[in-house]
Amino acid sequence: MGRGRVSQGAGRGGASGNQPSRVSPRPGAPNWQAFQSGGACGGADEGTSRSERGELLAWGEESRAEGTPGQSGGKCAPRKELAGKPVQQQVCWILGDTLRMLMPVLLVLSFCLRGRAGLAPHFLQQPEDQVVLLGDEARLPCALGDYRGLVQWTKDGLALGGERDLPGWSRYWISGNAASGQHDLHIRPVELEDQASYECQATQAGLRSRPAQLHVLVPPDPPQVLGGPSVSLVAGVPANLTCRSRGDAHPTPELLWFRDGIRLDGAIFRQTPLKEGTIGSVESILSLTPSSHDDGATLVCRARSQALPAGKDTAVTLSLQYPPVVTLSAEPQTVQEGEKVTFLCQATAQPPVTGYRWAKGGSPVLGARGPMLEIVADASFLTAPVSCEVSNAVGSANRSTALDVQFGPILQAKPKALSVDVGEDASFSCVWRGNPLPRVTWTRRGDAQVLASGPTLRLPAVGPEDAGDYVCKAEPGLSGRGGGSAEARLTVNAPPVVTALHSAPAFLRGPARLQCLVFASPTPEAVVWSWDEGFLTAGSRGRFLVETFPAPEGLKGQGPGLISVLHISGTQESDFHRGFNCTARNRLGEGGTQVSLGRRDLLPTVRIVAGVAAMAMTLLMIITGVALCCWRHGRASASFSKQKNLVRIPGSSDGSSSRGPEEETGISKDQGPIVHTDHSDLVLDEEGALETKDPTNGYYKVRGVSPPTSPDSCVTSLQLKSPGIFNLQ
Repeated sequence: MGRGRVSQGAGRGGASGNQPSRVSPRPGAPNWQAFQSGGACGGADEGTSRSERGELLAWGEESRAEGTPGQSGGKCAPRKELAGKPVQQQVCWILGDTLRMLMPVLLVLSFCLRGRAGLAPHFLQQPEDQVVLLGDEARLPCALGDYRGLVQWTKDGLALGGERDLPGWSRYWISGNAASGQHDLHIRPVELEDQASYECQATQAGLRSRPAQLHVLVPPDPPQVLGGPSVSLVAGVPANLTCRSRGDAHPTPELLWFRDGIRLDGAIFRQTPLKEGTIGSVESILSLTPSSHDDGATLVCRARSQALPAGKDTAVTLSLQYPPVVTLSAEPQTVQEGEKVTFLCQATAQPPVTGYRWAKGGSPVLGARGPMLEIVADASFLTAPVSCEVSNAVGSANRSTALDVQFGPILQAKPKALSVDVGEDASFSCVWRGNPLPRVTWTRRGDAQVLASGPTLRLPAVGPEDAGDYVCKAEPGLSGRGGGSAEARLTVNAPPVVTALHSAPAFLRGPARLQCLVFASPTPEAVVWSWDEGFLTAGSRGRFLVETFPAPEGLKGQGPGLISVLHISGTQESDFHRGFNCTARNRLGEGGTQVSLGRRDLLPTVRIVAGVAAMAMTLLMIITGVALCCWRHGRASASFSKQKNLVRIPGSSDGSSSRGPEEETGISKDQGPIVHTDHSDLVLDEEGALETKDPTNGYYKVRGVSPPTSPDSCVTSLQLKSPGIFNLQ
């Protein structure tokens, strides 16, 4: 490719600092001892080396072989051929030979003189190490002083040639004024293969510059994020994002992660080498656990190196799949009991929501679907919150809220009945729930005086007079609802209280019954009846029998009641004059009372019974007579003719006074007397009274018989005179 190669034996590192190295003599040049010994020029300047002298001698040999320049015909004839030749040719040979002998000496003298005068070739500027981007232009400077010979460049020891255009190297050329010693090497565009070590060499002066290293930087390609430009992740699930850079980037780029311009740390950097030992690709793995707030976030992977300090970015957008994010609200938040309230369940989710589930206090609300729930509030909503659960394909989320429900007092714990001994303290409590908190007062039944306020009533050192029912009362709330009262009984344990019950008087030698009522807390161990000659607790003894059974209702606050009955069969005279004692005992003491038996005589009772029987008989006869009268006149009303007030006597059709035997009895077997009225028999007196003639001539006295107004009417005024016992008016 070049015009020649510089011998590697000359030694690359032979020149140190700015001292140029020497070029080896041309091959085939004789090594003259006169010049190698250093005696030429009478101790020539140290600047002329053996190699320079050898090159000059080699040039002299070439001149001798080529002949003396300037002669026509070219070369002079050799010495053997001069024999017998003309003198002219012999002179030519002698002059040429002389010239060949003097020319090396002249050249040596010229170099010696020039060395003594300080005109030896040297470098004015040598190339430096350079860093250049791929595709840019590289310029390696080289300037020589006091040198007019051949200058060439080498690349990793390979000669590029001495021509300015460097044939065979299309992207290489040498620029500058050669006469002034400027020989700059240009490369454009720079490729990766141009990265090498370059030298500028003055061939004929045997000078070599120091090596200049050309570094070619290859900028990285834009990195690639696997799965981009949009990466789908699941919120709450750890994930890895991988950023990879491929190509022939030089040097190897570093990969960085950024979010909103802020660098993210913690990424893992990894290189993948190729078989030849070069880097095939690099990648950076970023580990993260995304949340729903990262949805739509943009992450940037940047590949940068010395070749591209600003780097190249690749952005990726996070597309988060996350369970619903739920917000639950109630309108209104504060509500009166019985009012309607609306719950609204809003959710954001990716993928979209698939279902809603409502619950109250952990129990599903039947029939509730969708993001809205309308319901009537009650007191339970204060402690049983409403929850909304929203689901999608990724998962579900639940939110709950409690209402501020205002409601009237509700009794949660009733006061409990107490039984305490005399002198001890008693304490009642009751619990009311309400919003706002209700006002609770304590009173005693039948008494309006407030004994205490609040959930507790305390009675110190109670006595029998404190026994009774106590009332815990709560006022209704603002809405007028709720409220009420609850009672509890205080029983004061004390000795029994025995009271004699009324006992009916008894007949002599008849049965008798004596009773006493016992109140005791605790329950008495026994109830004992005693009299002069003995006592009895239960069962029978002679004429006496004792029965004990619970009273229908106990005396409030004094424990349960007992009724004890002493039965006496066949009373005696002494029973009416003695006292019978009823006594009861419990652990706190004893109580008792005396019961007397009253006596009842027989005579007053008989008189009363006889009087009652007589009155009953009389009343029965009156009722029978009235019924008979009504029956007779009911029969008579059916025989009235169209002519009123006609009286007909049975057995006589012409008005005679004769009667048959049946007429004397007044009632026929088949029919009773029929009374007929006729206008001829009626006489109207002056006062307008209707009189009826007596067709019986006084046997029957009829006074004012008036026709009944209806078939069911009885005679209003009738006197029946007959020789009987009763006289009905």
